[in-house]
Amino acid sequence: MIALAALIVEAAVGYPHRWWHPVMGVGTLIDRFERRWNRRRRREGAALVMLLVGLSVVLGLAIERLGTIVTVAVATTGLAQRSLHDHVAAVARLLASADLDAARSAVAMIVGRDTDTLDEAGVATAAIESLAESFCDGVVAPALGLLLFGLPGLLVVKAINTADSMVGHRTPELRAFGWASARADDVVNFVPARIAGALIALAGQGGWHEMQRDARRHASPNGGWPEAAMAGALGRRLGGAVSYDGEPAHRAVLGDGPRPDAADLTRALRLYRTACLLLWILVGIVPWVG
Repeated sequence: MIALAALIVEAAVGYPHRWWHPVMGVGTLIDRFERRWNRRRRREGAALVMLLVGLSVVLGLAIERLGTIVTVAVATTGLAQRSLHDHVAAVARLLASADLDAARSAVAMIVGRDTDTLDEAGVATAAIESLAESFCDGVVAPALGLLLFGLPGLLVVKAINTADSMVGHRTPELRAFGWASARADDVVNFVPARIAGALIALAGQGGWHEMQRDARRHASPNGGWPEAAMAGALGRRLGGAVSYDGEPAHRAVLGDGPRPDAADLTRALRLYRTACLLLWILVGIVPWVG
């Protein structure tokens, strides 16, 4: 029941941001190795992934030997229920108060797209998409890793996710070196993405059709599942034109209906909370079934 305990504790108290976070250490390690190893070849990137997996397993096994309380405490640092909710809720409050400039600044903290010229619908869309996709990456995937493989499983998921976010980009400098990190992230999130989508659809009592129809339109093999489910559950249209560093881009259109507004972002947060509760139930039931 360690996974369930970690989910409940993290949701209740979050993580003290003034403390050093393990992901910061992983990020520092990845940055150093990228600088030293990146010769624009895949084999160095693959070696980085293997190193991260090995270190995560060794560290996780060592921490588990310290006992259940320590294991639960460390596991909470790999879950993002509370922090994700708080970041998106801040955007929702600012949109609801019609402070668009502040809402743009707040959503810029959780998305990579340009936000300076977003209107209300653009800010709401960005926040809802981040909420749905991060429900998979930051909550469901690490929780399932913890449930199935213990603390080593959670740490492996977080290390791979961090590597993907740092080097898994299709730029000339990182396309080859980050290939293994991006593919590893696709693998570890394959099942969690579909479970996350199902939980969102259950929470919203809808979204199944949109998820099945639209998920594969997404550029990511996994991101479309929770995002399309959220679009369907809300009855709103996500995706569309965006820009990154001033360069126009297009995200696949997911769902039907009008673009979301501030009220829809608040609804999305309610769906998210219900989906988290459903995840708790799933995590609590699985050990008894097994």
